[in-house]
Amino acid sequence: MPSLGRLHLITDTRPGRDPLAVLRAVLPVARDELVVQVRVEDTATDRQAYDLTRRVVTLCMPYAVTCLVNDRLHVALAAGAAGGHVGADDLPVGAARRVLGPTAVLGATARAPGTAVEAVAAGATYLGVGPYRPTSTKEALPAAIGAAGVRAVAEAVGVPVIAIGGVTAAEVPALRAAGAYGVAVVGALSGAADPARAAGELLRGLSC
Repeated sequence: MPSLGRLHLITDTRPGRDPLAVLRAVLPVARDELVVQVRVEDTATDRQAYDLTRRVVTLCMPYAVTCLVNDRLHVALAAGAAGGHVGADDLPVGAARRVLGPTAVLGATARAPGTAVEAVAAGATYLGVGPYRPTSTKEALPAAIGAAGVRAVAEAVGVPVIAIGGVTAAEVPALRAAGAYGVAVVGALSGAADPARAAGELLRGLSC
């Protein structure tokens, strides 16, 4: 199974954003600690998701960076990604594990200890836990759980916990202290004037 980096870059495919340009800037800086999660808008076709994933996989390959696909597991398989990530409204974790096979990386979204334990028992490799804070990059999210919520999940499971939702570099040390293995970000990199510098700041916090 591929190693799991601490900095998860989720592609931002909203209008006006260039996820591949951000990835090109971040890869040389974060290569050893980077995971790329391909996430597309709900209105995107499977072909669009596949084309983006293939381009991401190709960019990541020279750096040996793990590439995952959010939600669309069939796209992950077709495009040669290392695995996928399922949210609360996607396939159940056990079903997702059967789709991807025993060796793929499989992330699952959790926000409470009980559902986190269930997800791990069903085959999750790691957990995306949040939203840590309110965020505008995804609609209809539940209430933020804060550092205390991240800590509660981290203490309940033995797999890496990746905090997500409004994470900034300044807050990473506190999340690490709360038990988070790493963080997943969208706007902190896609909205940065200098994504490479922003990635460096996040990585410094993750090294604490």
